[in-house]
Amino acid sequence: MKALNKEKKNNVRKIIIDNITTFIYKYKYIVIMALPFIAMDIITRIFGNNINFYKIYRLAPNLFTLSWIILFIGLTLSFKKKVGKKIYLSTSILFLIIFLTNNVYYSMTKTFFDFNLLESASEGAPYIIDTLKNCNPLVYIAFIFIIFLIIFGYKQIPYKTKNNEKLFIVIIILFLIVHTLTPLSLGKANKSLTWSSWKNPRNIYNSFNDNNKSLKVSGLYEYSIRNFYITFLKTKEEENSEDIEFLNLAFADTEKNNNKYTGIFKDKNIIFVQFEGLDNWLVTEDDTPTIYKMMNNGINFKNHFSYYNGGGSTFNSEFAVNTGFITPLSYTQNAYTFNKNYFPYSMAHIFKELGYSVNAFHMNSGEYYSRTVNYKNWGYDKYYGLKDMFDYEDESYTLDRELILNETFNKLIFPEEGKFVDYIIAYSGHLPFTNTKGVCKLLYDEDHKPVIDKTIEENTNTEEETTVSTEVFEREPMAEEECIRRQAKETDYMMQLLIENLEEKNLLNNTVIVAYSDHYLYTIEDKSILDRYKETSNNLINKTPFFIWSSNIEKKTINKVTSQLNILPTVLNLWGINYNPNNYIGTDALDPNYEGIVFFNDYSWYDGNVYVENGEITNNKSTSYDNLEEKNYYVNNITKKNDLTLKFNYFKTKKKNNDDN
Repeated sequence: MKALNKEKKNNVRKIIIDNITTFIYKYKYIVIMALPFIAMDIITRIFGNNINFYKIYRLAPNLFTLSWIILFIGLTLSFKKKVGKKIYLSTSILFLIIFLTNNVYYSMTKTFFDFNLLESASEGAPYIIDTLKNCNPLVYIAFIFIIFLIIFGYKQIPYKTKNNEKLFIVIIILFLIVHTLTPLSLGKANKSLTWSSWKNPRNIYNSFNDNNKSLKVSGLYEYSIRNFYITFLKTKEEENSEDIEFLNLAFADTEKNNNKYTGIFKDKNIIFVQFEGLDNWLVTEDDTPTIYKMMNNGINFKNHFSYYNGGGSTFNSEFAVNTGFITPLSYTQNAYTFNKNYFPYSMAHIFKELGYSVNAFHMNSGEYYSRTVNYKNWGYDKYYGLKDMFDYEDESYTLDRELILNETFNKLIFPEEGKFVDYIIAYSGHLPFTNTKGVCKLLYDEDHKPVIDKTIEENTNTEEETTVSTEVFEREPMAEEECIRRQAKETDYMMQLLIENLEEKNLLNNTVIVAYSDHYLYTIEDKSILDRYKETSNNLINKTPFFIWSSNIEKKTINKVTSQLNILPTVLNLWGINYNPNNYIGTDALDPNYEGIVFFNDYSWYDGNVYVENGEITNNKSTSYDNLEEKNYYVNNITKKNDLTLKFNYFKTKKKNNDDN
């Protein structure tokens, strides 16, 4: 019986294989016609393999490509040979040009082509010859190979094709079914604001704002057609006259008020240091002596608050400091999704116009939070990630010291010539806070390794003694707070190395350090630790360090309330840069007219005297408070300005209108 069943299964398998073989042999011309389209898509995704996102074998991009090939070949075969040949040739040549454009552009910029670039095509025209010369030669080899495939496929079009309405209808229906169902294979999109939306394939496809990730989840044809649709055909966010009039008034030119701090750092270098989770209670003489000394001998903004939200608080701080805007409050969109918005008044754009080189440095890949794309959009020369550039045998790249000790990074951070702006993003304060994994484990092993090695070396006489020594130095668990403090000390060590290198390279007297935390330590598991050190009953928990330091600065304490939104305009004033204060949400915190206020993502706000929630005072340090209504209006006004500016990409609209006029 078993032998009969086995024989029956083998017969069924043989029949299936024979039918498939017969079908392929009978319709092999279809496979040959499809080859150039398959090659263009697969080769493009292979060239972009170092993006390291959504592998080439994943279902979605291949299904999208299959659906478009079905449409291209199906239409070719649905008409008479003469028309069919024109359809095949035109689609082949069109996508051959798109293939070449994408891969030449990616070869030079590590970013795939975007139809938005056509708006600035005239600016790049003078460099097109150099771009073509310096392109990866494999792109041209692939280009020639695909031309031969197109010619071969073109010759396979059947001689007796005629208008076939039934085939046409079947092809259209099949295309629509496959194309409509394919996005389901990308999974579900995040409905709420989450930090990880940048790596959710469905979110990436829906927003389509990161070119590299979008192509990886879509394939060449879906990417190109959808990108064209979004750029030129998709209905833009409806602008009403009231909103635009509001923005026109909000961004009206106004003169900046100079003060005694205006231009005191003119022409000096800047190093922005963004600390990871360095809460204010961690800045002590014992835990972080370098940072503690710098803070208390510089301009110390004592009542600083880092805006927190669930959509990626680390990147949100980067966005705020670089652009002067914050994640929208009135609609759900992460800060890192605005990489196609135009930010002409970003920190990088302004300082590059003044002759500075502007670069960013972090341990993580540029793919994370779409940093490569965003930093380029903000005007940076380059975003450098240790993970992108070096193959570490262990996780030592997560130690903040490596940003300074890595020889390549060191040369980039401390250039020998010219004025520079560095944006350094620390990491070592990141969870997990346990000595069994992550940064704390690395530091624990480092702290104990010399003792262990020495003891074992001294006890190599007998097996018994060696065993005892291993047991004595068995890893002892560290409390969460212990790990947090040890990891903060690692960040402090980086700051120590930073100062030492500036001094060794004769840059100390001509460089200013602007340092702040991305967010309070909300990643801690034991929340009772926070209860011991800070206000935790409301948004005042967001209080964090912010200071500006140089070797010859006069120390000063600023008690007015500040947030990340104050950092950029304050820096611009310190460097004596003339700017329109209305171009930002925050204002210069050193301006004597600045009253001090911070708002949070639930529209609550704090001005140093009162904490207001739902428009009502819940915490009053003042005996009288007369301007509650005025402050409520102010917060509503600036949050509206923030959100509408980002939603309508206002600066780009304004530029376009100015160009037209």
